[in-house]
This record gives sequence, C-alpha cells and structure tokens, in this order.
Amino acid sequence: MATNLAINDELLASALSIGGLRTKKETVNLALEEFIQNRRRKEAMELFGKIDFYKDWNPKKARGKI
Repeated sequence: MATNLAINDELLASALSIGGLRTKKETVNLALEEFIQNRRRKEAMELFGKIDFYKDWNPKKARGKI
C-alpha cells in the first residue's frame, strides 16, 4: 500500500542510523513492528494479577478428551 507521510526528518535519520538499516522503508516498517510488539507486551503485562491460575487445571479434561 503506497502511502505519503510527513515524517520528521531528524527522527527518521536517527532511526536509520541506530537501526543500521539500508532504506527508509525498512526503518519505518521495523519501527511499526517494534511499536506493535511494545504495545502488545504492555497490554499483556497489565493482565498480571487479573487472571486466576490453577495448577491442577487440565485442558484435555476441560475439553472432555479424557
């Protein structure tokens, strides 16, 4: 998908330098991937302490496979 964006040149130059990538496209795609991973990790961390864990839970038994 072709998209035109107004990206801060200084930020992009820094990202290119730090990332060691060859193109702006690679740099932007990597930045988006890392952004998504970071947000998903943050969402997962917010679940800590909110989900009950049962040591004796058996997924096969729960499905009726035993």
